[in-house]
Amino acid sequence: MIEKQLTKSNVEEIRSRFDNDVQRFSNLDTAQQTVIDAQYCLEIITETVRYLTPNAKSSLDIGCGAGNYTLKLLQKLPSMNCTLIDLSLPMLLKAQERVSQETSGTVRILQSDIRDIELPENEYCVAVAGAVLHHLRKEAEWELVFNKVYRALKPGASFWICDLVSHDVPAIQTLFENVYGEFLEKLGGNDFKENVLNYIEKEDTPRSINYQLELLKKVGFRQVEVLHKNRCFAAFGAVK
Repeated sequence: MIEKQLTKSNVEEIRSRFDNDVQRFSNLDTAQQTVIDAQYCLEIITETVRYLTPNAKSSLDIGCGAGNYTLKLLQKLPSMNCTLIDLSLPMLLKAQERVSQETSGTVRILQSDIRDIELPENEYCVAVAGAVLHHLRKEAEWELVFNKVYRALKPGASFWICDLVSHDVPAIQTLFENVYGEFLEKLGGNDFKENVLNYIEKEDTPRSINYQLELLKKVGFRQVEVLHKNRCFAAFGAVK
């Protein structure tokens, strides 16, 4: 995969876009409309966490947006202490408001880039990253973040990702780009499709499932699993 780093959105541009989109991201239907099988992925990830760690007491939500993943986790594992990380302060404040209504545990918000933040070690029972890691650029950044999450998790804890993914075989990458374009056009018409594809080209640098699973194992996770994949979106993760 060739990275076009000079044309990609920087952190401030990404933060500004999300600062101005809180209302849409506070509704799962509108927040995830361009993510194929978004609600199923949210359900299968949180149900997996419930089976793996039924007594989970603490969660880490990376790129939490308006808090949808943590809210879904709390439906299955109530009263957790929740840590929410996001670039956007308006998003964090909305997530804090929503999550605080659903848990008797603590709610901590951290406005930061996951690449920059220092996390406590062996602290969390689960970490989730919903549609955020595709903003990572260089391979060193991916390894830094995966290492950071691994260290922050307790033994037996898990890390789950739902995201846009690329494909290692060029022809298959082209296939799924075309299929996704057809999905977007059916969803909102040609102008909508072009708008979404243009901001993906401008803002995102996804990696393949193969790349991410290998990296999860490299940083120390003992088991990896793919929960779901449909075209260029997938839900997958690992257990420490």
